[in-house]
Amino acid sequence: MKVRPGVEVAGLTDVGCKRDNNEDYYAYWEPNEDAVFQRLGRLAIVADGMGGAEGGQFASRIAVEAVREVYASGGEEAPQQRLLAAFQQANAEVHEEAQQKPGLHGMGTTLSACAIVGEKLYFAHVGDSRVFLIRAGEPQQLTRDHSLVARLIESRTIRPEDAENHPQKHVLTAAVGVCDDLQPDFSPEPVLLQHSDTLVICTDGLWGQMSSAEIAEIVSTRGVKNACEALVQLARERGGPDNITLQVLRVA
Repeated sequence: MKVRPGVEVAGLTDVGCKRDNNEDYYAYWEPNEDAVFQRLGRLAIVADGMGGAEGGQFASRIAVEAVREVYASGGEEAPQQRLLAAFQQANAEVHEEAQQKPGLHGMGTTLSACAIVGEKLYFAHVGDSRVFLIRAGEPQQLTRDHSLVARLIESRTIRPEDAENHPQKHVLTAAVGVCDDLQPDFSPEPVLLQHSDTLVICTDGLWGQMSSAEIAEIVSTRGVKNACEALVQLARERGGPDNITLQVLRVA
């Protein structure tokens, strides 16, 4: 994987301690041509599939590859518009695959993608994977969970501290491939990055086993590769009930 100077990148996925299959998938992309790199920058994607014995594996891979292909394709659209178009294509491809193969009916996936172009961060997001920005050791969650529990917290029906033990904590309110009208979350304006800012893009198999403060502490005191390994190990030590996947990108 070619990574140009300016950002340190590492990624890791792990099946966890209680699953037989890994339904997560991730990818990192940079264009070979310098002129295209100046316009589109770098792209990091993480997905957490769901749906049957094999459906989740198919859904997450299809979605990630679709986003990478659309974002990298020709055209003059701005990065944010490219990301949103890529998510619509991913949604269509996952949905079509599920319709054509009865054994995959109902499959879907979370999908979170970040593009770094110069000092600007663009992102799009569906589901309950998360994007964290770690700045000066402090974590900020850039994405909003599309889950029933998150909706209950927002409406003050339950308290945040009750979310972990809620019987429906894994129920999503939005996912790629399960609906015709996909509305990804995104920032209307790009996030301006600073030196030493670190992005963590991860599935709930990671953030569900630790606090954002713990993620920030580990990321802030290690190199990106070692941080990935340490975070996956911590999630496993705490039971690893789900697949664990993350990418860490640090502005160098």
